[in-house]
Order: sequence, then structure tokens, then C-alpha cells
Amino acid sequence: MRPLRYSINVTLDGCCHHEAGLPPDEESMRYWTAEMERADALLFGRVTYEMMESAWRKPATGTWPDWMGEWQVPFAEAIDRAKKHVVSSTLSGVDWNAERVRGDVGQAVRLLKQESGEGLWVGGVTLPLALADLGLIDEYEFLVQPVLAGHGPTLLSGLRERIQLELVDRHEFRSGAVALRYRAPAGADGD
Repeated sequence: MRPLRYSINVTLDGCCHHEAGLPPDEESMRYWTAEMERADALLFGRVTYEMMESAWRKPATGTWPDWMGEWQVPFAEAIDRAKKHVVSSTLSGVDWNAERVRGDVGQAVRLLKQESGEGLWVGGVTLPLALADLGLIDEYEFLVQPVLAGHGPTLLSGLRERIQLELVDRHEFRSGAVALRYRAPAGADGD
């Protein structure tokens, strides 16, 4: 069974809006690229899928946009080529190496986890909350930015029950950000 990892940038006050933290730098982009490459497939809700696609999908011209620094290209290439599963009841279809997840999201994710491989990676806000409530997330990875946002959506806001986690890894960045990886309790997937 492959694990499901939830990874996201978050501010010190828990804000997980993609524009609330520090802009990415070379060190954090290398880190996220390595994390992305550890996953067999990515799992997104509609909003995250559309946001990631608009930023990181390789243009039809085959040339990355001018705004993208050379140090961002490895991340862009990793996410562009990754297999993606998109949970959405409103999208009529998906592409960008993606397939739409239909029906019961809990059952669909359990089936994805049963496939062989290194792991699944989920990002975003709404879908991870639903998956955490279902006990389907095996690892939580937070890149904590040294910023107080004071506004915006907060990490796992509305979680139905407390989840006790075990710290399994920690990495400090020159920027002052800290990546923290936690493991959920064994058997948390409700099986």
C-alpha cells in the first residue's frame, strides 16, 4: 500500500493561502521538486488543479514563460510530467496527464492507495481536510514560513477530530522556513 502525503506551505499563524508566505526561493524549490519526484501521482481538488496548471503546465510552444527563473524549471518539469488525479464534480474533463476521480472520494482514494508504488501527494486546502477527516492521510508535511499573514484560509480549519502526529523529519532553510514532516498514527485510514 502506498502512503498519502499532504504537503503545503503555511505561515506561522496557520495561513495556507498560496500568496501569504514568502515567495519561493531556489532552496525551497529544490526541496519541493525532490518531494514531488517522490510521488507516483498527485491528487488535487479542482481549485488546486486549475491553479497549478495555470502556473506550471508547459506551454504549447515548448518554451517556459519569461517570468520563470531557471531555478524554477526543474519543479515545473516535475509537476508537468507527473500523473495527476483530480477530484471534481464540476469539471467535465481534465487533461495535463490527469484523470478525474469520480464517485465516493474516500473509496477512490483508498483504491489509489492500494496500488503499488512509492506514494501519493496531495496539496491544497479543501480536499486534504476531507481526506484528513476520513483518516486517509499518512504523512503531513508543512513548510512553515517565517511570516504572520493575519488573514486567509487556515490549515485544516474545520477538522472534525484532533489527530495526534509523530514528528519524523525536520529541515531548516536559510530563509528561516522550516519543513516539518509528521506521520499519522498507524491504522488511521479507517480500515
